[in-house]
Amino acid sequence: MSGYTSLPLSKTYQAVTVQGAGQAGQAMSPRVSYPISHSFVAPGVASMPAGVPAGVPGVPVSVRVPTSVIQAQGPGTKVRTSQDPQVPPGEAMKMLREGNRRFVQGKPVATRTSNGMRLELVDQGQAPHTAVIGCADSRAPVESIFDALPGDIFVLRNAGNTCTHAEGSMIGSLEFCIGKLKSRLVVVLGHTKCGAIYGATKTYLAKKSDPAAATTALDGLLSGLAVVAEKAEYDMGPMADEEFVAAHAVKVNVFHTIDYLLQYSRAIREGVASGNIEIQGAVYDLSTGLVDFMGRSPRQADLLKSDVALPPTVVMMSNAAVRRGKLGVRTGVDVAPAPEEALDLLMQGNYRYVAGEPTSNATSSPMRKALVKKGQAPHTAVVGCADSRAPLETLFDMMPGELFVVRNAGNTATHAEGSMVGSLEFCCGKLGTRLIMVLGHTQCGAIVGATGTYLANIGKPQMKPGSALEGLLADLTGTIKKASDELGPGASKEELAAHAVKVNVFETMNFLLQYSEPLRQLMSAGKVDLQGGIYHLETGRVEFLGRSPKHQELLASKGSLPPSMQKEMTRAVRTTDDKPMEPEAALKLMKEGNDRYCHGKPMAGKFDSEMRKALSTIGQAPHTAVVGCADSRVPLELVFDVLPGDLFVMRNAGNTVTHARGSIIGSLEFCVTALRTRFVMVLGHTNCGAIKGATATYLKSKKGEAPAKDSGALEGLLAGLSSVAGDAAAQLGPSASEKEIADLAVSVNVFNTMDTILKSSSDFRDKVRSGDVQLQGAVYDLNTGRVEWLGQSPKQASILSS
Repeated sequence: MSGYTSLPLSKTYQAVTVQGAGQAGQAMSPRVSYPISHSFVAPGVASMPAGVPAGVPGVPVSVRVPTSVIQAQGPGTKVRTSQDPQVPPGEAMKMLREGNRRFVQGKPVATRTSNGMRLELVDQGQAPHTAVIGCADSRAPVESIFDALPGDIFVLRNAGNTCTHAEGSMIGSLEFCIGKLKSRLVVVLGHTKCGAIYGATKTYLAKKSDPAAATTALDGLLSGLAVVAEKAEYDMGPMADEEFVAAHAVKVNVFHTIDYLLQYSRAIREGVASGNIEIQGAVYDLSTGLVDFMGRSPRQADLLKSDVALPPTVVMMSNAAVRRGKLGVRTGVDVAPAPEEALDLLMQGNYRYVAGEPTSNATSSPMRKALVKKGQAPHTAVVGCADSRAPLETLFDMMPGELFVVRNAGNTATHAEGSMVGSLEFCCGKLGTRLIMVLGHTQCGAIVGATGTYLANIGKPQMKPGSALEGLLADLTGTIKKASDELGPGASKEELAAHAVKVNVFETMNFLLQYSEPLRQLMSAGKVDLQGGIYHLETGRVEFLGRSPKHQELLASKGSLPPSMQKEMTRAVRTTDDKPMEPEAALKLMKEGNDRYCHGKPMAGKFDSEMRKALSTIGQAPHTAVVGCADSRVPLELVFDVLPGDLFVMRNAGNTVTHARGSIIGSLEFCVTALRTRFVMVLGHTNCGAIKGATATYLKSKKGEAPAKDSGALEGLLAGLSSVAGDAAAQLGPSASEKEIADLAVSVNVFNTMDTILKSSSDFRDKVRSGDVQLQGAVYDLNTGRVEWLGQSPKQASILSS
């Protein structure tokens, strides 16, 4: 037996080299390699490996098994390298199952490595058969669970085996593994009793009614996993306790991570769609050691249709210049992003907000100047609720210049729809904004109030609203009724209100589509998109709803004006047959009229013979009295887009009562007493010649220059107004320029005129004190056409009490 090398019967070898000579001089290759399927036994045994040349039996043969070449094929004794062929996903899954079986049985074979194995991995490179995203928990060591050697599994781990945070590095690492290392199986591995998932569930359930912003990275991680806990709670039902919800959340989180990979990685999607890559979920049981393989995500087919190429944080970094603008903020020099890009910016911003990682900074002086000089170019117009808990710029992590925001209670077009629609038409038509987002929010006070009103009045005759608030709630009851019809009988008040939030978002979207021809044209051309969403106060997350189900249908609508504007357009002139208009209603008409004037969509001017006859024979009943400037650039009826009979107008140079006191005061007393007008407005305007002249006169007097000897009425007017300029100069300080003084003096003069009116007429003062008449001030901007509403005089209360 000497000279023979004995190879144990119990092992199968990858390759051996047999050296020796043939029998009776028969030639034989000095080195013959046998494949791994052959079992070599000690010489003298009758059976020899198939394929050995004839005459070999009985011939002395020496078998050498070099350490660097010959290794046992059995599990745990051969490392994978780049020289090995790719492993199909099914075969890789079989290896994982068998490895886990050995681990559970306590019979691992991948327990030690040799020098040769390590050198092979270094020299030839890795070729793992599987990539695993696992939890960082020390009780779940991935290689041990699957009894794998170095080189078998490409392992990624973090707390919670999630892509909620650091998804760029996780997805990038997986794309490297399947692209460069040719792995064909990806497994997302959760585990029972996961601390991150249990912590996120506890945080979610505890903070549903008292949400708090993330202040640490851990807070951000737990908040980011709130969506997983929310889904788990929904699946388990309202009666499930925290333990059951958390246990189920472990499985939900596995599929949530898989869905994230499919949604945000084009490479993974393409690999899965082609069948080259398989991505599956699994949960490791800490108690038994068994891995429960759960298969593919139920959403895989839908997510393969995604067209997103990069995860949010990567997009955030790569598109920072586009998002923030060339000058650090978005201005008129920036190109408007496409609707889908703008929507992605909102998603990214909300993602950062939820994670507690906002990037919006305070604006600097150059940024503010850029917004003024270059103009605005918001990428999105948002119709949101006025609720203080839903600050739009904050929850989308946006800077000034990025969002054009219109807000009211209930994010609805039920009231003030003319101004809402007109504002959006201006934003998309003039500013080039290409996305409109209608955003509701959970626990909306307006919706909850309207729900209560609806439920309280079922079966009762409809009552006339006694206030503007009651009118708002009454008009929203149509939305509540629709929500009730969709839910069916038996829904609780809370369930009805929650569903009505979503219904209301779609109702507002439908209103915009139905009553704005300019917006419909832009949407039909693909230049603007209209999307909806719901902001969840409990988690900070925005649920993006997409388009209205009636989007395509309503694009064919023929409506061109909102109902209130249609009514205003077709109304008859005001006469003494009409009741006096409430001050608030008159102010609303003035604001809406100025909006139409600014947008170039006036409705007044269609004044026929019947209207003239009515005003002549029945008499006037103006809803507003205006003390304005005589400047030809301020045509009051056009500025407020009103019909004859609407405004009682008094004008002079400088909109003042310093001179001609009798005529102005007397005219006002006649208007509020005989004509029963209840709203009075004093209107100044920018670049006012009278105010500029008065300012120059004041500054000359400060220098000691005496007025001309033959000064006329004009000089008297300017001298009378010089006190206004003096007040403005005192407010600005000694370093103010003449232009700065004149600009401020415009609003100072408005308040001065209001104060003089109140002081000069006890009848008028009594009506203001009783609330029968309201007196407000405003300034018309010659450049923009817009009216700035100043409200009441700061001195009104003291004048009324004196």
